[in-house]
Amino acid sequence: MIIVRVVLKPLFDAELPSGFEDILKAKLTGREVRTGAEVEVDLLGKPLRFRVLLAEPSLVKVGKDTRVELTGGTVEVFDVEFEDPVEGVLPFGKGFVVISPQRVLILNQSGQKVYSDEFEELNSVKVSEDTVVIVHDGNKIRIVKP
Repeated sequence: MIIVRVVLKPLFDAELPSGFEDILKAKLTGREVRTGAEVEVDLLGKPLRFRVLLAEPSLVKVGKDTRVELTGGTVEVFDVEFEDPVEGVLPFGKGFVVISPQRVLILNQSGQKVYSDEFEELNSVKVSEDTVVIVHDGNKIRIVKP
């Protein structure tokens, strides 16, 4: 299970205090945000602009269960939490394949889910530049081109 979250980058030069994420969450509650969009929050009569680096899923209606994170500088870090233990990660040209005991999850370079499926018997997963091949149930393959 992927947690509903929003990662924001301030579009202004100022140091934000600890816990500012909670203020942003309160200001954004009820609004829909999308990865790549800009959002504006009014604080004490001053508009503050942020770029949405990641909205997971890609369109999020901010609510009480949404996790709001802030990032700054040029380094982008995304944390993704899963219900199942992760057995491996395979990078490929269009993103990453996350392998769990019975699940294959394909994420794009921004960490957004592109494909997900469960298998009774997951034998192996192979990748090329733009294709993921899943061997399952002993004698079947699934070819995924995200």
